[in-house]
Amino acid sequence: MLEYDAPLKRLARRLRRDMTDAEHRLWFNLRRKQLDGVCCYRQKPIGPYIVDFYLPEIRLVVEVDGSQHATEAGTAVDCVRTAYLESLGLKVIRFDNRQVLLETHAVLDAIWDELIRRR
Repeated sequence: MLEYDAPLKRLARRLRRDMTDAEHRLWFNLRRKQLDGVCCYRQKPIGPYIVDFYLPEIRLVVEVDGSQHATEAGTAVDCVRTAYLESLGLKVIRFDNRQVLLETHAVLDAIWDELIRRR
């Protein structure tokens, strides 16, 4: 089990309640082990971060990024975050909100490809 900062638990609950439209769309397709029986958690605290989606069986983190991630500062923060998660042996893949909303099947195909690679 991955450790996390205890104060993040309350924030993660709030984030689960207040998901973006893109997160809702992706969650609808990942929940209830719909992806080949693989369990998926949403807004999962890991270390000092809360990741959007986590598939523990294959150690995969799926991030759905809003426009703030497209800035230079947002990209720098994401690099540090990704490096930390990868240091734990996790694979991180990122999609932006637009991709999830307009190209949902392509996003799910990319997640499926990672599932196949990591099993």
